[in-house]
Amino acid sequence: MFATVSASVSADYREALDRLITDVIAPSAQQVDQAGTFPTQNIQALGEAGILGLVSSTDVGGGGKTLRDAAEVIEQLAGACGSTAMVVLMHYAALTILEQHAPREIRQAIAQGRHLSTLAFSEAGSRSHFWAPQGTATQVDGRVQLDAQKSWVTAAAEADSYVWSSRAMGADGRMTMWLVPSKSSGLSQPTGFDGLGLRGNGSTPVSAKSVELAAAAMLGADGGGLDLALTLVLPTFQVLTAAFSLGLMEAVTAETATYLSGTRLAHLDRSLAQQPTVRLDFARMRLETDRTRALLLDTLAALETERSDAMLRVLEVKAAAAEAALAVTDLAMKVCGGAAFRKELGIERRFRDARAARVMAPTTDALLDFIGRATLGLPLFDEAVAR
Repeated sequence: MFATVSASVSADYREALDRLITDVIAPSAQQVDQAGTFPTQNIQALGEAGILGLVSSTDVGGGGKTLRDAAEVIEQLAGACGSTAMVVLMHYAALTILEQHAPREIRQAIAQGRHLSTLAFSEAGSRSHFWAPQGTATQVDGRVQLDAQKSWVTAAAEADSYVWSSRAMGADGRMTMWLVPSKSSGLSQPTGFDGLGLRGNGSTPVSAKSVELAAAAMLGADGGGLDLALTLVLPTFQVLTAAFSLGLMEAVTAETATYLSGTRLAHLDRSLAQQPTVRLDFARMRLETDRTRALLLDTLAALETERSDAMLRVLEVKAAAAEAALAVTDLAMKVCGGAAFRKELGIERRFRDARAARVMAPTTDALLDFIGRATLGLPLFDEAVAR
């Protein structure tokens, strides 16, 4: 989707990111939301600035940055435009597998900001149970044929490639991963996206009918896809989704503070911020936001130091952040009253965007079940699912 550019990550990428958010991304956020249009200009600018290649390896020209850096990027983007943040989030999640298993030329294109990728996991048949793909991969005359009905793929019509899951072809294991060019013959996006929130993230179903690939398109081993999903994709996706929710919370809390401090009750000659009940609700917003940041930072520390509780934190952080974002944005709508329903404040947009994390696979309910299983000494998956 991109013209050829020569992107590089500056020593301090934050300066470039701040500039893009101020000059390009934040000014377009309301229009992206209202029209439900994909933020093409934003993604192109992020590619040119090296942000799409931020976590690509330096040996292919990428930034070589860490998950902590990626989380900071997603938090800042989410505070400005949720749709843009979600597109970049899914790109980073896909990159965890591509960096280890994709051809060098694909990795170089990503590092240079010329290639946008995304995940294609959820399916119509198994819905948010990403660990149980129903789509198939079969060998036909020395090539591989994919057939599937993917239910939601972020940036489906705009991405250059999909990290695609299928049933294993012949090996033991539940899942195999593939690198699928988005323009492959047999792929189609049956419908557009007209959603409640994240209206510009371009999430649509993708249908695969007799899509032919070379056998070399396999990412990792046949049947090894679930291990890749759990060890590579899941930690990154969970952490970045929590950072996404945190970005929404920080933004809506700041917007609420500005409104409460600047709006007065004329008959009392006091600001809304001087009302005790308003202050209590605002304090709850601040508390939930700070709790979420603390858990996110602890999760990153657990992963970086390979703490024994790292995977538990990974399971917890998205669930906790998603629910906190619902509470914080709901409080913002309450304390700002009728003004929050107007689009110019941005609060109702954050309210709508915050609803997505709860239902994105793995959903909050699925994560709560995993957390319960993990802490009670039970396997994460039922035997019926394992078969």
